[in-house]
This record gives sequence, C-alpha cells and structure tokens, in this order.
Amino acid sequence: MQDIVRPINKCRVCGHNDWLDVVSFGSTPLAGNLLGKEDAPGGETLFPLDVVVCRKCWLMTLRHVIEPDVLFGHYRYVASDAGSIIQHMRQLVELCIGWIGLTDGDLVVEFGSNTGAHLQLFQQAGMRVLGVDPARNLADIANGRGVETIPAGFITEVGQEIASGHGPARLVYGRQCFAHIHDIHEVLNGVSALLAPDGLFFVEVPYLVELLANNQFDTIFHEHLSYFSLGSLCRLFESHGLRVVDVHTADVHGGSIVVFAAPTTAGYEVRPAVAEMLAEERSQGIAEEGTYRKFAERTERVRAQIRELVCGVVAEGKSVAGYGAPTKGSALLAACGLGHQEIRFCSDTTALKQGKILPGSRIPIWSPEQAGDHVPDYYLLLAWNYAPEIISKEKSFLENGGRFIVPIPEPRVISAESAL
Repeated sequence: MQDIVRPINKCRVCGHNDWLDVVSFGSTPLAGNLLGKEDAPGGETLFPLDVVVCRKCWLMTLRHVIEPDVLFGHYRYVASDAGSIIQHMRQLVELCIGWIGLTDGDLVVEFGSNTGAHLQLFQQAGMRVLGVDPARNLADIANGRGVETIPAGFITEVGQEIASGHGPARLVYGRQCFAHIHDIHEVLNGVSALLAPDGLFFVEVPYLVELLANNQFDTIFHEHLSYFSLGSLCRLFESHGLRVVDVHTADVHGGSIVVFAAPTTAGYEVRPAVAEMLAEERSQGIAEEGTYRKFAERTERVRAQIRELVCGVVAEGKSVAGYGAPTKGSALLAACGLGHQEIRFCSDTTALKQGKILPGSRIPIWSPEQAGDHVPDYYLLLAWNYAPEIISKEKSFLENGGRFIVPIPEPRVISAESAL
C-alpha cells in the first residue's frame, strides 16, 4: 500500500509545508474505477480521502497522492457530448482563434485530450492538431476519428519531442485535467519546451471559489488532486516564466475558470478580468481559514441531509435510482453512505460505463433503454451540473409523477409543479 499511496510533503504550487486540515471523507474506493460483474464484493482497495489547504498560497489539495497507473489504469471518463459542453467548446475555439490570430496550419496541442472531440473543432477550423492522453483506450478512439493522439502523459520530454517533430505550438492547453496531475511543474516544463514565443497556453479547471460557495463536496475525489483559485495559478505560472493575461468563467462542471497565460516575453496586454477576479477572491475570503471551516461544517450537514432524504423515501416504499454515473456521483454516494440497498441502478448514456458497477456502492449502471423498463419513483440527480438540460429532457417523467432529487448545493426535490 505504501508503494502506491503516499502523503504529500510539500505544496505542489509553492513548495511550503504548512497545512490547514479541511475535511476528511475517510477511506473510500477510487470513484472512477468502475467494476465488472465478475469483480467480487469487498475486494476493492480503499484509499484515504483527506482535504487540506496550503496556508501560504491557498491551494486546496488532497493530503495523499496515489500512483497514476492505479488511478487511471481503467479510466472510463469520456468527454461529455451534452449540448452545453459542445457549445462551450466551440466558444473556446473562437476565443483562442481571436486571441492570438490562429491561422491555417498553426499547431494546436491539447494534453489530457480524451477522445479528441475538442481538438476536432480546431482541426475543422484549419489548424494542425495533436493530442496527448495517458489513457490508451481514449487515445485509440481519438486516432480512430482522425485526431492524431499520443498515448502518454504530458511531460518535459514529450513536449520537446513534439516541438522537434512538429515545430513549436501556437496554442497548448488542457481542459478539466490539470487538477488530476501531481507533478504540475513537469507539465509546465513541457509547455515551455513546446510553446512558440508568441504562443498562448490555457487551462480550464474547476474553480475553488465555486466549489466552496456551492458546497460541491462531491467533486472531491482521488483523481482530483488540486482545487485551484486564480491566485494559486498565477503564482504557479509565474514560476515557469508565464504571465496570466486573461481569465474567463465557464458554467461547466459546476463552475470553472479558463486561465490564459503567455511567455512573459510575448508582450501581451494583461486584460482587466485578471485583477477583477483576484480582487473578488480576496473579498470571498479565499485566503482566510474560516472560509474552509465553514465549508467543512456545511459539507457534514448536507451529507447527512441527503442520506436522510433518500433513506426516508425508501422507507416509504418508493424506489430511487441514480441519473447519470459520473465520477462525482460515485463520490457523493460514498460520502453519504448510500449503496445498492437504497439506489436500484444508475442510468447513463456512456456506452463504456453501461454494464459496469459503481465502486463501493455496488450499484449497477444501465443504459437509458434498460432504465426505461424500470422507471423509479425518484431519480437522484448525480449529474446535477446538467440539471436544467436533464429536467427539460425528462418532462414526461415528471408529468407521470416522477421526481428528481437534486443533491447540490442543498438537497431539494423537483416535481412537475416545481420544475426548474
């Protein structure tokens, strides 16, 4: 066990070792490690899930790090094809093209590129594209759709090899993966080796301020090592000769920020949004210990409320199923102590997940077609970040007397009379 999990001995952003304990979820299985029907109950390895914050740079992070081969050896997250995500991706492409004047033939590189869906949009706009993703199964899908993808982690040597073989990149980026990486300095070394002198780098990460304000404790799981504010990212990028030049908020994954940086020698103007967000973070108490204590207290209360609500419904003889089987859904179920005794199944549109079983809770994942033959009285909306889309899509479920339980930020029941 000591070979695959270890406590961090210093902050991965600033290098200090002064931690404030925030909240502990005990020991839980890996939320993203879906099981097969052949996997025996009780055979899963449990790992500590403890959250701390650095008192120096206010990076919130997990206390323990698990070896990447263990974390991502069976990775089944496939980038969402929800309408809101596709629209967001298109907006990002347009933003990047406008920001640095990307033209036909410019090289765009994405690390953590998943199945290549985002890169494909740049490809359609005339850019040369290259993906890098450590999950071979996802890299194979991307290559199959015509998006060249290297099945590897993005490290210094990979950045150097790409620059040598393809030339410098005008744009390098990572969406919703930067928080998964322990040695982020190694990644940034790779970015520096690859990025053109007038290039642009961006990351899209879940926003710590949103997590704290909206009690998104279910987004805390072993794969998510870091929880960033703009302030912590500014400090990190500066240590690699990169200046944050712009920031945008994005209403995806519960609330994210897209942070743009460029070499300090590039001469790009720093846009006002950067100073504005840094000031807002200060006003929100991002550098105050009391902010994190309040989050921990609210988390404990809401976990108990969710369990009480679901168990109360089941005690009345009603059936409950999960809507969606995202990694954060598995994390929420573990945090609330809910399993297959309370949740009959989870319905998910992702083919790679169907037929699998959620870790810990042992809840089977069904296709929407199979779920349609066993309609529950209540759906626990595990994919709550898509609540408006889902509730609009499932009007007939509500009209026939079904109800949704939306767990975050506070549990509430949605019926036909109270639909969003």
